[in-house]
Amino acid sequence: MSSTTTRTDEGRGRLGSKLSGLAVALGCVLFLGGFVWAAILYRPYTVPTDSMSPTIVAGDRVLAQRIDGGEIKRGDVVVFRQESWGDMPLVKRVVAVGGDTVSCCTDGKLVVNGKQIQESYLRKGQAAELTGIPSITVPKGRLFLLGDERTGSLDSTAHLTEAFNGTVPRSSVDARVDAVVWPMNGMLARPTGFETLGALSTPGPLRLLTVAIVLGGVLVLGGGAYGSIADRAAKKRRGAAVAEPAGAR
Repeated sequence: MSSTTTRTDEGRGRLGSKLSGLAVALGCVLFLGGFVWAAILYRPYTVPTDSMSPTIVAGDRVLAQRIDGGEIKRGDVVVFRQESWGDMPLVKRVVAVGGDTVSCCTDGKLVVNGKQIQESYLRKGQAAELTGIPSITVPKGRLFLLGDERTGSLDSTAHLTEAFNGTVPRSSVDARVDAVVWPMNGMLARPTGFETLGALSTPGPLRLLTVAIVLGGVLVLGGGAYGSIADRAAKKRRGAAVAEPAGAR
């Protein structure tokens, strides 16, 4: 009877080891694969000013998805470079795209294509614009950008006298901001005020990648711990079986 019990314990031990190894292997694939995929798709940026507060404040670390400028839509927060703006990475919100007519203010609100935009991302009580924006039609292939902090943002309104009325070409966009990762504020809220003008951008796969990385880490740690515990338990059972007196029932 003791020999039968030992063989059963050994079988269970081998099955546990296989399951443990499988969990660790799958965990490694998810964990490392998630990091590699994230490194390919996303770039980290540190925002140096408060021009996008309260959405993003100075010192925040954001993750921005590498994306073609042609995919940018109204409401997106983008990282871009424009030579006449200093030729450095800047973070602003797209409020109008090529073909749109933008102005401010009507009843204190930004107006795009004749529709007042509810900008929920602005600080409570903040005006949509202090100095006003004359009616501007955005040229095809260009973007009109504003900071969420309208009182101190050097955005398209600061370049209205330049060619193309302060707009920037879509080709200047390097990435679209998906989330603030430090501090851990999470994914940016969807700018629903622009939905009346057309579809919004679909967020990138950052949530999926985060789940894959976390799940991978749990599988690696859990699989490794289970394997170690199962091995110790199997050794104890084998030791007890060897020590059992002959003829015991």
